[in-house]
Amino acid sequence: GFKTCVLTNNWVDDSAGRLFTATLMNLLRRHFDLVIESCRLGAQKPDPEIYAYALDALQAKPQEVILLDDIGENLKPAREMGMATILVRDTETVLKELEELSGVQARSGEEPLPTACDPSDVTHGYVPIRPGVQLHFVEMGHGPVVCLCHGFPESWLSWRYQIPALADAGFRVIALEMKGYGESTAPPGFWGASQGAAAGGGRSRPPSLQGIPQTVLIGHDWGGAVVWNMALFYPERVRAVASLNTPYRPADPTVDIVEKMKTYPTFDYQFYFQEPGVAEAELEKDISRTLKVLIRSTRKEVDGSSAVPLLAGGLLVGFPEDPPASQILNGPELQYYIQRFEKSGFSGPLNWYRNMRPNWRWALSAKDRKITMPALMVTAGKDVVLHPSMSRGMEEWIPQLRRQHIEECGHWTQMERPAALNRILVEWLEGLPPDTPLPKIARL
Repeated sequence: GFKTCVLTNNWVDDSAGRLFTATLMNLLRRHFDLVIESCRLGAQKPDPEIYAYALDALQAKPQEVILLDDIGENLKPAREMGMATILVRDTETVLKELEELSGVQARSGEEPLPTACDPSDVTHGYVPIRPGVQLHFVEMGHGPVVCLCHGFPESWLSWRYQIPALADAGFRVIALEMKGYGESTAPPGFWGASQGAAAGGGRSRPPSLQGIPQTVLIGHDWGGAVVWNMALFYPERVRAVASLNTPYRPADPTVDIVEKMKTYPTFDYQFYFQEPGVAEAELEKDISRTLKVLIRSTRKEVDGSSAVPLLAGGLLVGFPEDPPASQILNGPELQYYIQRFEKSGFSGPLNWYRNMRPNWRWALSAKDRKITMPALMVTAGKDVVLHPSMSRGMEEWIPQLRRQHIEECGHWTQMERPAALNRILVEWLEGLPPDTPLPKIARL
């Protein structure tokens, strides 16, 4: 509920090290509502003019503002104007004083949420896959490419806490809106959402990587299945691969995939999704209700688990007509999700589930093949659908597999435990072997 502003005493930097200033200003603007540079204003702390300018820019009265500074001289004019002030010594003391001045708890036991990106503050782009089919993506940062792939029923915005963190860590982050979602189109019929088509299908370049020789792929839910298959079928394009919640299992030629899926009661909903039009009618009737019911945290919600049991009559049967807001998807983010599904509907997203046998047969063509690049599997202790036990034995097929586990986390890992996940991803990405230099001369 606070607006945040940084006042900097800095100069227009024409030195050899000016890249540092540019990087710092870019970083600050990503995390604060307003950054005021003394060199742009012609005033510097402790000149009262810079404080008056900040009040005007924030549209705030002095009595509504708390100024923090580690130099006492800079606090004096602010106090004289009527602002509350805090002399910064250490973080714990500052948070305590902020609580006393604002009445807002600043030292809760919960992890603070990382900075989230706003749809209006990221670069949007589109890449054609084939005639009439395109992928929408957002992009932030510079450096080695990291490509993020979401699951069902989500949006690229499910990565809103990871995009700024990975960009700050020195990566060029591309978050895809997967086929059939929002502004990403899919060809008619089920094949357009099959794993073969999603990962290139052997008939075209892998769509998410056109123009980029190699990338790190990170996926969640269905996105996790896509990135494992990209690593399996297009290893030359994948520098490293990571999956949240979704394990890798090689296709078993001895058991029909549909019969095998029937042995997992938690996957009953996937059979409900098979008949075209049935689940669409239920999920599209009230998109706000659908998303509030499906996307909930196992840790924070007061009304029970994020698991949705399949009852006779539909996926949402038994839930309130007007559920309470989810603690991990609400406000502007929920409205953005609603707008995306109003645009795309649920047929494209549900078609991802309607290719069990084609996906299985396609995966069988990689029999005995291993995933050899560096890989990361992040399991979540409270995910009742993709339970950590399902990932047992992955090392047999992925020799360079590294594991991380977040016990107090359900299915929606990026939104439920974003700070913990960001630490895991940044540490893993920074520990990857450096990119192999491309040859300067083609030998064709």
